[in-house]
Amino acid sequence: MELEKFKYDNQIVKMFSIATVLWGIVGMLVGVIVAIQMFVPALSFDIPYTSFGRLRPLHTNAVIFAFVGNGIFMGVYYSLQRLVKARMFSDMLGRIHFWGWQLIIVLAALSLLMGYTTGKEYAELEWPIDILITLVWVVFGWNMFGTIIKRRERHLYVAIWFYIATFVTVAMLHITNSMEIPVSLTKSYSWYAGVQDALVQWWYGHNAVAFFLTTPYLGLMYYFIPKAANRPVYSYRLSIIHFWALIFLYIWAGPHHLLYTAVPDWAQSLGVVFSVMLIAPSWGGMINGLLTLRGAWDKVREDVVLKFMVVAVTAYGMATFEGPMLSLKSVSAIAHYTDWIVAHVHVGALGWNGFLTFGILYFLIPKMYRTKLYSQKLANTHFWIGTLGILIYAVPMYWAGFMQSSMWKDFTPEGQLKWQFLDTVTKMIPFYAARSIGGTLYLVGAIIMAFNLYKTAKAGSFLADEDAEAMALTNNYKGHSTDHWHRWIERKPIQLMIVSLVVVIIGGVIEIVPTFLVKSNIPTIASVKPYTPLELEGRDIYIREGCYVCHSQMIRPFRSETARYGEYSKAGEFVYDHPFQWGSKRTGPDLAREGGKYPDSWHYNHMLEPNSMSPGSIMPTYSWLLDDDLDVSTLKAKIKAMQTLGVPYPEGYADIAEIDLNKQAEKIAANLKKDGIETSPKKEIIAMIAYLQRMGTDIKKTSVADTLKK
Repeated sequence: MELEKFKYDNQIVKMFSIATVLWGIVGMLVGVIVAIQMFVPALSFDIPYTSFGRLRPLHTNAVIFAFVGNGIFMGVYYSLQRLVKARMFSDMLGRIHFWGWQLIIVLAALSLLMGYTTGKEYAELEWPIDILITLVWVVFGWNMFGTIIKRRERHLYVAIWFYIATFVTVAMLHITNSMEIPVSLTKSYSWYAGVQDALVQWWYGHNAVAFFLTTPYLGLMYYFIPKAANRPVYSYRLSIIHFWALIFLYIWAGPHHLLYTAVPDWAQSLGVVFSVMLIAPSWGGMINGLLTLRGAWDKVREDVVLKFMVVAVTAYGMATFEGPMLSLKSVSAIAHYTDWIVAHVHVGALGWNGFLTFGILYFLIPKMYRTKLYSQKLANTHFWIGTLGILIYAVPMYWAGFMQSSMWKDFTPEGQLKWQFLDTVTKMIPFYAARSIGGTLYLVGAIIMAFNLYKTAKAGSFLADEDAEAMALTNNYKGHSTDHWHRWIERKPIQLMIVSLVVVIIGGVIEIVPTFLVKSNIPTIASVKPYTPLELEGRDIYIREGCYVCHSQMIRPFRSETARYGEYSKAGEFVYDHPFQWGSKRTGPDLAREGGKYPDSWHYNHMLEPNSMSPGSIMPTYSWLLDDDLDVSTLKAKIKAMQTLGVPYPEGYADIAEIDLNKQAEKIAANLKKDGIETSPKKEIIAMIAYLQRMGTDIKKTSVADTLKK
């Protein structure tokens, strides 16, 4: 049979590789800035667009979707063509995918800086961008499956299994979590509320880590480590177990982010059980990657590409051991809401995603430009600076997280809390400074890499269309009795996609659906009422400014927390919260029972100058809230959206909501005037104060025994 000649498309790989490097440096730079803001709050410059609450979501979105996202597409477009012996299905679809993804990144950056956010972790982008993400993702899937279907290689290699599972699962997660009611072009409310929203969000949030930061990178690992080492993957059978066990178990683990919260105990327990089991397939993948290099360790010492990849897989193993450990309730009670979690996340992000991406870039650029790497010495310098940066980043954060938890839980012999929350904040400053040094080193390493790759490209000659040849796939193939049983599905990409989707749907359906259908999972509380129009506007400002990034609204049933904050949180308190605001980090204290603790003037001065009310605070100032008028142009639409979501405002209330808003605003302005503060009732600070003073007051009105209704 004659060989067919064709050409691989390296141009699309080049485009994504450039975007990976550029957005990586941008995302890391923003990360360093927000790390420094943690101990130098003045670096927020008292302007909204550079405040910590807006920059921090920009950092996470930039490194996840811009840096890692472009890195995924770079690796997939390069490896997929070679694994299936075919050019990408459509050059045009590839270009639409590339420019569409870059447009999403630019729109995300602009909208987050302007305060347009849903307030949901890793899913902050508003509904028009969510729709654009869906469309571009479909373009990517169309191009990928078109390429697979026209392949010249019958069997689908393990890397492709992970690419397929990534596509279908990310689509499912994104669509489900992004269900929202638009209020305007820049504002929407989550379709879900409270406990339901928390479960859906962390089902998405955990599995965004699983199926955007893990499974596609495992596919890249299965391709690039054997290629770089020039050795076959260690175990085909282990890869089968690794793949199916991982995608089945991962989807169940989301509730381990919600231990000791108002989520039903059965859902928490399921999250714990499946998280613990998850260590087996995770380490199976790590072992498969590392043992692929057996007998090649001399090459690892010499080859900088393999150095990056070995550390990456090792970091993956560390993070996937720590994840199940953190899901144990006894460990979560210590680590949750602390900087321990920050360290854990960044071992995975910097070590696993970052280093594997760097290794792939060092592998690809010389090949595509048909030359040697400009400087092995610079690449090795990058490796050691990057490794040192990870250590200097992570170790202080682990230490700090354990210290935070210990101080929060410490009591005097007389039974009183030993430390004020602010004491723990001031103790953290040296650790935050160390973290910023580690992040800076990591950024410097990435800049060195960018220079090295640029010089490599300048010295070489780019091969846009790479010649290749392979035999055409025929339809007269008959299986052999010696074929492994798994081979049947490896020859059928559509079936593989469908089975993968079914496998990942199971866990989500079992964990999430009962909270919507079984009322006893979320007992209501009679005293909990909808937010007033002014409180609703204030809550939207709270979300806009990213206050949820530093403050939780979930008091766990621990003696230390009820003594510090008040009655522990109940599921029924959050039935009108679209979206929920439980938070995932306590840089500042929990605010679930903040209402009524301080006079209105305290909150006014605290926003104007936090240190005046809390000496030693690292909270930035929010003086623009005192200057900017509250925009109530969408209030009517907001009330109607809430009514659509089931919030029991009276019929026709949208038409008179502004009257109630003005009455409450004038009352707060009058309270401030009594304390010597002259301000207009039309300012944003008035709405923010209204929301802060509302927090937790419903639950204080009656006893728990009186208010719980089954």
